[in-house]
Amino acid sequence: MTTLTILPSGKTFEFSAGANLLQSILDAGEKLVSKCGGEAKCGACHLSVTEGRKGVSKITAAENAKLDTLVGIGSKSRLACQITLLGTEPVTVELLSGI
Repeated sequence: MTTLTILPSGKTFEFSAGANLLQSILDAGEKLVSKCGGEAKCGACHLSVTEGRKGVSKITAAENAKLDTLVGIGSKSRLACQITLLGTEPVTVELLSGI
């Protein structure tokens, strides 16, 4: 087990390796929209992985293609629905406003 910190709330909790990030965020009581059922089609669950990027799965072609269509993308941008938490190190994500 390792920890996931969610900003801006600062909520921190433990997760098991193999957990989906979107589901983990929702299980923590945070609000994050997903309109496509986790298929990397809507981009609504866009967030930033600010720390622990080696603790999450690598970006997929589908995720990268969707991110290319969104405004406000940075080097730390990911789609929560496409991330598997690896459990190798603590991870910090920032939920972005306007989602």
